[in-house]
Amino acid sequence: MTTFETPGGVTAAKPTVAGHVRDYLARIRGGDLGALPAVLGLVLLTLIFGSAEPETFFSAGNFANLFNQAAGVTMIAMGLVFVLLLGEIDLSAGYAAGVCGAVLAILLTDFGYPQPVALVAALAAGAAIGLVLGFLVAKIGIPSFVVTLAAFLAFQGVLLNLLGESQIVSIPDGFIKSLNKDSLPVTWSWILAGVATAGYAVAQLLRFRARTRYGLVTEPIGIVLFRIAGLAALVLTATAVLTQERAINPDVTSLKGVPIAVPVIGGFLVLWTFVLGRTSYGRHVYAVGGNPEASRRAGIPVDRIRISVFVVCSFMTAAGGIMLVSRAGSVDPGTGGSSTLLNAVGAAVIGGISLFGGKGKVIHAVIGGAVIAVIDNGMYLMDFSSGTRYIFTGVILLVAAGVDALARRRAAATGNR
Repeated sequence: MTTFETPGGVTAAKPTVAGHVRDYLARIRGGDLGALPAVLGLVLLTLIFGSAEPETFFSAGNFANLFNQAAGVTMIAMGLVFVLLLGEIDLSAGYAAGVCGAVLAILLTDFGYPQPVALVAALAAGAAIGLVLGFLVAKIGIPSFVVTLAAFLAFQGVLLNLLGESQIVSIPDGFIKSLNKDSLPVTWSWILAGVATAGYAVAQLLRFRARTRYGLVTEPIGIVLFRIAGLAALVLTATAVLTQERAINPDVTSLKGVPIAVPVIGGFLVLWTFVLGRTSYGRHVYAVGGNPEASRRAGIPVDRIRISVFVVCSFMTAAGGIMLVSRAGSVDPGTGGSSTLLNAVGAAVIGGISLFGGKGKVIHAVIGGAVIAVIDNGMYLMDFSSGTRYIFTGVILLVAAGVDALARRRAAATGNR
C-alpha cells in the first residue's frame, strides 16, 4: 500500500484492489463468510432449476411471481433479524402475522374502516404484541423460546376466535389488495430503477469520500465503482425483464411492470439497514448481541434494547402478514401457519444471520428469502411433492446452521471474532 495525506492533514494508507481482495480472502479463511454461502447457493439453485425448466423458470411471469411469493416470508425474516442478533428467537411470528392480518381484514369488512386506518391498526397490533413479548423476556426473565412458543399456541386460538364461524374473511379491492398482486406502470418501474441505482451510487461515493477525508480504513475506489456497476446491471436487467408483457392474453388485460412488493421490501430494507448500520441504536443492538454484560457495564440499556427488538420483529411480522393477506385476498385459519414461520427463520439463517447473536445484516434475510422462494418455486415447477420440498428446505437450513457453527469455530480458532 502507498500512503497519502487527507485534507485534514491525516496520513493514511491508500487502499489497493489487490490488497482488498487479499483481505477479503483472509476474512473468509478466518470464518467471516457473511452472505457468501447464500449467494452462491442462490446462483447454483437458479442454474439447476433453470436448466431443468428453462422456458418456465426463466420466464418474466415466473420471475415476477418469485417476488410476490417471497414478500410475506421475507418481511417476517427481516424482523427476525433483530431478535436473532441478540441470540433470541420468536416462534410466534407466523401466527402473529395471521392475527394482524385478521385485524386488518375485520376492520375493513365488519367495521368499514378506511384502508389506511386498518393498515395502521394492523401494524400497531404487531408492535403491541412485540411489546408484551419483549417485556416478558426482558423484565420477567422468561426465556424467549418459552414465551414465544406459548404465544405460538395462543395466537392460533386468537386467530380462530377473530375469524369466528365464517372461518374466512375476504378483503375488498383497493390499495391493500394491490400490494402483493399488482405491478407498477412501466414508466414508474424505470423511474424506480433509476432512483434506486442513483441513490445507491451516491450513498457509496459519499461514504467513500467521508472515510477518505478523515483517514479511516476504506475500500479502493475500484471496488466501490465495481459494486455500483454490479448493482446497476442487476437492477436494470431485472427491470427490463419485469417490464415485458406477462399476460396470457394481453389483448384483454396487459400485465407488465415491477411488482409493487419490490419497492415495499426495498423501502424496509433501506430503513432497517440504516437503523442498524448508521445509528447508535443499531450499534447498541450489535453490542448487546455480542456481549450483554459488557454492554450493561458500558451503560447501554440492555433491557430496553431487548424489548425494542421484539417490537421491531412483531411490527415487521404484521407487515409480512399484510403481504400474505394481500396475496391471498383473504384471511383464514391457515394464514401465517403451515411453513410460514419455518421459512422465515430459514430465510434469516440461510442468508447468514448467526443463531448465536451479534452477527448479520437485514440484507442477509432478503437474500435468504430469495433462496427459500427459488427452492419452493423451482421444486413446484419440477412437480416435486410437498414432502420432498419440506425435506429439501430442511436440509438446506441444516447446512446453513452447520456453516454458521463451523465459521464461528474457525473465527474463534483464528482470533477473528
